[in-house]
Amino acid sequence: MPAGSNITIKKNDGVTDIQWTFVTPSSGDRSAAVWQSQTVGSALAHRPTFSLTARDNGPGTGRRFDWRMHYPQIATNTTTGVTSVVQKAVADGSFLIPKDMATTDTYEAISQCFHLLATTLMKDHFKSGYSAT
Repeated sequence: MPAGSNITIKKNDGVTDIQWTFVTPSSGDRSAAVWQSQTVGSALAHRPTFSLTARDNGPGTGRRFDWRMHYPQIATNTTTGVTSVVQKAVADGSFLIPKDMATTDTYEAISQCFHLLATTLMKDHFKSGYSAT
């Protein structure tokens, strides 16, 4: 099992780095490891969060990974001065890795899946709100 650590990624501008801090380790199956972007907001609820959970998919069949990202939009009420969450973008995903699949094929499937999701084209589809036409 890999050890948790902070993750540095590029922001939307493609230039600026942002760090996601490893805040909670997984204690085993169905227990989420959690990362937060702690440079945003002044309260826990204001921080973007990413979680990853792993579990058996069934006796001897494979491992399933589930992930979720919450990215809140915060705003400050100009009358009261209170900052609160007004919207939240939520991303969910799941990946089944069969136990009897060849390691080279497993690694290739994982790499290609996440490389595809990281392409400019895929990000542009999500940004536009529409799939390919």
